[in-house]
Amino acid sequence: MTWGVVFDLDGTLIDSLPDIAAAANALLADHQLEPLPQPQIGSFVGMGERVFLDRLIAATALDAADYDALMGEFITHYKASTGLTTVFPGAVEVITVLKGEGYKLGICTNKPGGPLAAVLEALDLAKWFDVIIAGDTLPVRKPDPAPLHLAFEKMGATEGVYVGDSDVDAETAQRAGVPFAFFTEGIRTKPIEDIPHDRAFERFEDLPAICKEILRPI
Repeated sequence: MTWGVVFDLDGTLIDSLPDIAAAANALLADHQLEPLPQPQIGSFVGMGERVFLDRLIAATALDAADYDALMGEFITHYKASTGLTTVFPGAVEVITVLKGEGYKLGICTNKPGGPLAAVLEALDLAKWFDVIIAGDTLPVRKPDPAPLHLAFEKMGATEGVYVGDSDVDAETAQRAGVPFAFFTEGIRTKPIEDIPHDRAFERFEDLPAICKEILRPI
């Protein structure tokens, strides 16, 4: 039996919202527009960069007719914005515990490959993971279950848990038929009780026990 634990990235393993907001506001500054508050930008996150830019355009005077150019500018800022991002307390320690207990580990995120590679390098995180699925690895993105299925398939995991922080992650797990461990301290725009989950946790130290409860019940 091979068990796997797949993590979302933004708002789950890393607190990246300050850098996402910085990239968005840098784009706005390029076009002589006022910045948006970080909580508002946080409400745009979760469905990938195209939905993010759609929401940013809708909230500002950015011109949708310049969409492709705006996307190029945003991705350039996004790839360069890593200095404010931190790993959530306890996450790396728990990753080492899970690896020591024999779990295969993966990332399944809607973050596009360029910014994903940049932040993983900045934080030295890639070395811990057997599989990394970016937002543009497949033609579809979460909440479509295909990226999560691919992560488990590439790991060779027969059973597993998906760990995330949002309603998008919860829907992805449901559609994939995978138990969902809900990190409650990330980027979420709905109350905890409105996000379906098998287990919820606010401290990473609790995650190994949760994985055992779900995958190795006594």
